[in-house]
Formats: sequence, C-alpha cells, structure tokens
Amino acid sequence: MRLSLLFVCLFGVLSITGLQAQSTETVSPWHSFEKVEFKLNDIPARYIKPRKPLPGNPWVWRAHFPDWHVEMDSILLERGFHIAYINTNDQYGAPKAMMAWDDFYDYLVTKKGFAPKVALEGVSRGGLYVYAWAKRNPAKVSCIYAEAPVCDFKSWPGGKGNAKGDAKSWQQLLAVYGLTEEQALAYDDQPFDNLGGLAAYKVPILHVISLNDKVVPNEENTFKLVERYQRLGGPTTVYSMSRGEQRLDGHHFPIEHLNWWADFIQQNSYPVQKPLAHKPYVQVRNGLPNAYRAITEQKKATVAFLGGSITYNPGWRDKVSRYLQETFPQTEFTFIKAGIPSLGSLPHAFRVEQDVLSKGKIDLLFLEAAVNDRANGTDSLTQLRALEGIVRHARKNNPAVDVVLMEFADPDKSGDFRQGKKPAELLNHERVAAHYQLPSIDLAREVYDRIQARELSWEYDFKDLHPSPFGQEVYFQTIKYLLKASFQAAASVKPLATPAPLHRSNFERGRYVPIQEAKLGSGWKLVDNWKPADGASTRAGFVDRPMLEATGPGATLTLNFAGTAVGIALVSGPDAGEIEYRIDNGPYRKMDLYTQWSHQLHLPWYKLFAGDLSDRKHTLQLRIAPTKNPKSKGNACRIVYFLAN
Repeated sequence: MRLSLLFVCLFGVLSITGLQAQSTETVSPWHSFEKVEFKLNDIPARYIKPRKPLPGNPWVWRAHFPDWHVEMDSILLERGFHIAYINTNDQYGAPKAMMAWDDFYDYLVTKKGFAPKVALEGVSRGGLYVYAWAKRNPAKVSCIYAEAPVCDFKSWPGGKGNAKGDAKSWQQLLAVYGLTEEQALAYDDQPFDNLGGLAAYKVPILHVISLNDKVVPNEENTFKLVERYQRLGGPTTVYSMSRGEQRLDGHHFPIEHLNWWADFIQQNSYPVQKPLAHKPYVQVRNGLPNAYRAITEQKKATVAFLGGSITYNPGWRDKVSRYLQETFPQTEFTFIKAGIPSLGSLPHAFRVEQDVLSKGKIDLLFLEAAVNDRANGTDSLTQLRALEGIVRHARKNNPAVDVVLMEFADPDKSGDFRQGKKPAELLNHERVAAHYQLPSIDLAREVYDRIQARELSWEYDFKDLHPSPFGQEVYFQTIKYLLKASFQAAASVKPLATPAPLHRSNFERGRYVPIQEAKLGSGWKLVDNWKPADGASTRAGFVDRPMLEATGPGATLTLNFAGTAVGIALVSGPDAGEIEYRIDNGPYRKMDLYTQWSHQLHLPWYKLFAGDLSDRKHTLQLRIAPTKNPKSKGNACRIVYFLAN
C-alpha cells in the first residue's frame, strides 16, 4: 500500500499494569516517514518509524510540541531512530502526566520492542516533563536534549521572577497540580530540585538556549539547573544560539549545527544498552491484594517501613511513598517510618508492637533485616523465629495486612555469591516469604548481578551498604516493579488465610516489658532522663529517656515475666561491661555487652537470654560481672527495655 494513503492496522487490546490501548493504529505520512497514531488509556499517542531501524530500536521521546523544530528528528529518523510522543499537553509535568508517561514507556518497550533507555527531548515547557520523568526513572534515560527549557514553573508560567509569565497557563497549572498559589511558590520538586539520582546515573544533558530569552530567562531556568547538576557531578553542555532571527522575546530561535545535537543523542543512545530485568529478583507470590483493596476501595491506607539504617535513611522509602501517592491521588495515605539504625530481625520482633502496630491498622508493611542480621551475628534460628514472629504479630493486628520482605545488599553477601552460596539471611527471608506467600525482593543478588554485568560498580556507584543516590534508585526501581506487578494481579487474587507457624517458638507475641517492672538490688538505679557523660554519640529513641543503669560489678536485679523468651534492649557504649544472668534459678551464664562499634557510640543493642522457654511465668536474675571486655572502659549495663514473648 502506498505511503500517501491512510490505512488502519488491527493489533488487539493490550493490558499491561492496567494499560488499555485502542484497537486500531492509524498510519499516515510524516515528512516522508510513517507516523503511527493510536490511543493509550484514551490518550492520543504516536511514534514515527525510521525506514531502517537500528538494532535494538533506539528512540527519542518528545515532550510537547512534537512538530516544532523537526529537522533534528528527521536526521535521527534517517539514522534509524524512532521518535515518540504522547499528548499530555497542558499538564505541565504534573504527577498525572507522569503516570501516563510510565504507561507509554511500558507499552513501547514491552509491546513494541523499543530500547530500554530513551533519549528525552524537551522544548520550552517540555522541560517540566522530561525532568520530572527522568528524575523518577534515571535508569531508563540515555540523555536529555532540551531547547529553552522551563526549569521552574514559578518562572514560567508563574511569572514570579523576571519572566513575563502567562496568567491563564499559571491558573491551569495550579489546577492540574492541585496546588494553591502559596503551595506552588513553596513547591520543592522543580526540574532543578532533587537531581541527585539523575546525576548519580551520569545522565548527560544538553541545553540549547538564547541569551536573549525573556520568556524563559536562563538565570531562573537553565543556568540554575546546570549549576546544581554540575555540583552533583552530572555531565552538562549548554550552547547559546546566536545566528538567525530570534523571535518571541528570544524564546524562538533557529537551531544551529543540527548534526552536532543528533550526534549527542546517538552517541549516548547507541549501541543500545539492555540492562538486566528486575523480574528475576522479584517473587510476587500472592501479591498485595489486601493493600490494593484498601488503597482503591477504602481510599485510605497505612503503609509502614520497618528496618534498620537503610530504612531509616531517606531514599528508597521516600520514593516509594511518593510513588504510591502519585499513583493513587484519591487515597489518603499514612506512612510510618520505623527504621532504627543497627537493628535487625530480633529487635524488630520485639519493637514492632510499640513502633508500628500500636499506631493503628497497618495495610502494607515493608520489612528488611538481612544486612543487620549478618552484621550483628544473629543466628539462623533466631532470624526465622523473629521474621515469622513479625509477620504473625502484624496479622494479629490486621489479618488482611500485606507484607513485603526485602533483602538488601552488602559486601559480605557478594562474597557468598562469588563462592556460589546463597547467604543464610536471604534463605531465611525467602523461607518465611514462601511459607506465608508474601512478596519478596532479592536486592542483594540483583546488585551483585548488575556489578558482574558491569552495569555498575560497588566502589563508584553503590559505594556503601548505605546506598548512594545511585543505589537508592536501584532499590526503588525494583520495589516499584514489584508494586506494579502485584497491583496488576490484585483484582484476581484471593487473600490467603494465615497458615500454621513454621516454628512453635516464633516471636509472634514479642513485646517490650517496662524497666519499671524490675526489682532492683544494690548497685542499680532508675535514671529518669539518661544521657551520656562521655561525649560519645547516641541514637534517637535511646537517649533522653528513662533507663536502668549499673556501673559496678555485683549489682543485681530481678524480673518476673511470662512467656517463652526473655532478653534486654540496652545501649552499649565505650564502658559496656559483661553481665551474668540466670532463669528460674538455673546456672548463671555470662554475656559480653561490648560491640565492635561501642568505642564510638552508645549503640542500641538487643540481647536474647532464652527463646524457647515453656509458656508460663519465669524469673530472670541479672548481675554485673567482675570481668569485662579488654577494649571496654568500664562495667556498665544500661537497660532501655526488657524483652518478652
């Protein structure tokens, strides 16, 4: 059929994470190439086909004004690139537009075989779109080319600086974002904000501008973004166009050296890179049907994050929260941040009641402990009892709670992988997840495999078990993949009943016992508001609070408790000593409270005395030993809570 004739090609109905593609594609000529038009979720979209596609189908994604300055696009089409566009006009890069962009990307990559990395092209207000999407998806962007891009909507259309602005567009933007004027002026995610992840991926950007631009002044837009991006290590190029007629107060100008800019895109996009897929590292199992129903039907959901420092620190956790809010804008979310540095599965099992479940009905719980379980030397059986206990305890709070188990990366686990072994911590997470049919993510293996595939390096990209911005993006993108896959299947998944426990002695009744319940002997005192006198660092929640303290050998106390397990939560600092303890008048056992980190920090530390007692009343006796670790400066024991199950 001749190119000049309009024809229709049937390709059926698509469903990917809720995508609905129109059942027809309309093909028509476009500057001697073929333009394919269709609708995706009722949004007009299109792509231009090269006559001879390059291997891997590299592509350029235009934001807004798809038929403006098409000369460079034509060059790239001749070279074998596809040019794509989805009509989210008048949405100014708002979260609603980003959801449509995610769907468009998934469709073109999954169903049309486009390259996993795309070159973004933003003209004028298109800058709001390309940077909004790139910051959310840095691993999917090969480069950014922008012409006179808007990098701050307060500048345009707001007109709050030196730009003239556009009052009608400004009101439209406020409505799309759902912001008041005051909120818009305080908005903290402009294109030049939060560029750390994009810079960590070294995504190259190129801005072509006019120094005479009064509509989108460079001082408020390009120059501000470029300076920030460079300070973060992002590669940048700015070229000022000075030839030919410049119109619209310098905002419209001819593009010089078109081949240079086409080369920039081609060199950063081809040969096509094909990163490892997320799928092999994600086990969806029964998914998240309960959380999905709470989010979509009740329009109200509580999401909790329970873990150590990788959960406590900002990064993937905040990105997950934002993703949920943007994906389900009509839902009222409550997010509980329950990360405490240095703590693993054992502490989580005893603190989950106070730090998470006491705050109300939890709909979705993210749980991580694998890194600290290795660092803290938690034995395998205790890990299983603790992890299972957390799941069962959470389900007593809300039988419909969904739980995601996450296994983060550290160098020790990479060492196990090199030896062909799966780390015990990961095996335990997966055993619990499989028994309860919970989603899980093996991020430790994913990071290792991506290093082996030379997609990244631990030294320069990930940098630490507390991930760099690059590592935070790796974690977030895989978690987002799990959420999308789970939500896609949620409507057809039936919630499962809680099975019988793996271990009769799991810590599903783990709780804190107040220190005031202990009977103090000589040498112990209750400090109402403890703080260190030695200048060593502390952790929030374990300072400026009541604490039992003894600093001399021979000090004794007694605790009556009921249950199958008993232990203490303490702070272990430079003067941490050794203790002796016994249960029900049995033989005394000795325990060293000093850790490898105690010389610099009063570290939150959890010690279990017994985990498989008969389920009845017991008596714990504890005393300060006359001996101490050679590295310790004293014999101190400072108890924050007693633990019981």
